[in-house]
Amino acid sequence: MKSLISSSVTRRTLLGALSGIIALTSFAGLSSAADKVTIGALRFTSHSPSFIAYEKGYFKEEGLDVELKFFQAAQPIAVAIASGDIDFGVTALTGGFFSLADKGALKVIGGMMAEKKGAPGNTILVSNKAYEAGIRTPADLKGKSWAMTQQGSSFHYMAGIIAENNGFKASDMKLKPLQKVGSMIGALKSGQVDGMAIVPHIAAGLAKGGAAKIIGKIQDMSDYQVTTIFTSTKNTTDNKDVVKRFLKAYSRGIADYLAVMQNQDKDPAATEAMVDLIHKYVYVSRPREKAAPSIKAGAVYLNEGAALNVADVKRQLEWFQSNKLAPASLTVDKMVDASFVNVIK
Repeated sequence: MKSLISSSVTRRTLLGALSGIIALTSFAGLSSAADKVTIGALRFTSHSPSFIAYEKGYFKEEGLDVELKFFQAAQPIAVAIASGDIDFGVTALTGGFFSLADKGALKVIGGMMAEKKGAPGNTILVSNKAYEAGIRTPADLKGKSWAMTQQGSSFHYMAGIIAENNGFKASDMKLKPLQKVGSMIGALKSGQVDGMAIVPHIAAGLAKGGAAKIIGKIQDMSDYQVTTIFTSTKNTTDNKDVVKRFLKAYSRGIADYLAVMQNQDKDPAATEAMVDLIHKYVYVSRPREKAAPSIKAGAVYLNEGAALNVADVKRQLEWFQSNKLAPASLTVDKMVDASFVNVIK
C-alpha cells in the first residue's frame, strides 16, 4: 500500500511540475511576442531616425517588430495609414492628411524635421535656363513655373511660404504637379520648370553637379515644422502603449542622429559609421563614396524627443484652409493628440 501511495504521489508531483513548465513556457512565448507595426517613409536623410532605430534594434527593445515601407510622396502615406495598410507615418502635412484628420482617421503624435537657421534645410533651386533668364532670388519666382508632387503637398506649401514672404500668392506661380520627386528633379534639370524646393542633400547634389542653381533657403522665411509623426486615431485610442513605445524608440533614433550628424567633426569615425547606416536606405543606387557627401550635406535639424512646433502646425493648417486645400472645420486640437506630444514653446 505504501508503495502504491508513494508511486501515486510521485506521478502527481511529476505531472504537476510538467504542467507548470508548460504554463511558464507558454507565458514566456506570449510575453516575448512583438507587436508588428509598419512605418511609411521616404528615402530621404530626414527620415534617418527610422533607419537608425530599426538598424540599432531600438524598436525591438520596445517589443516592436517593425517593417519599413517606402513611398514616393508624402500624401499617399496618410492614405495608407487611414486604410490600415501601415501604422505610422513620418512625413510633411498635406492636403490629403488634413482631409483624413478632419474625418477622424489620423492624429499627429510628434514632430521631426524642422527648419532652423544654421542647419541644412529645404533649399530653393532654379533651372540653369531660369537662372540665365534672370531668376536670381525667391522674389523672382512670381509668374514662374514651380515643380511639386501634388496639389496640397509640402512642395505646394513651400511655394506659399516663398510667395507670402515676397508679396504675392502661390497662385501667382505656375504650379506643376508632377507626382514624384524624381519627376520634379528631371523637369528642373531639363528646364521644363523654373524652380522647386527640396531637401538639402538633393539640392547640394544638383548644384554641385551643375544641374541647377541655389537661390535661397526656406529657413530664412519660416520656422517650418517640415515633417510630423502621425498614426491612426484607432492606434491612439486602442494601442496607446504601442504608440508610446514607438515614440520612445524613435526618439532614440533622433538623439543618435543629432549627436553625430549635427557635429560631424567631433567624431569622424562615428560620422562615417552613421553614413554607412543611412546609405543602406538613401542613395542606394550610388556607390558609397559618391553618396557620402550628399548624406553629410543633408544633415537636417530634427526636434529632440520628437517634439512638435504646434504653433507652426496651426499656421500650416490656416494656410491650407485659406487656399481651400483643407476642410474649414478642422482644428489643431482635432488633429493633434496632445497626450503624446512634447510641445515646442
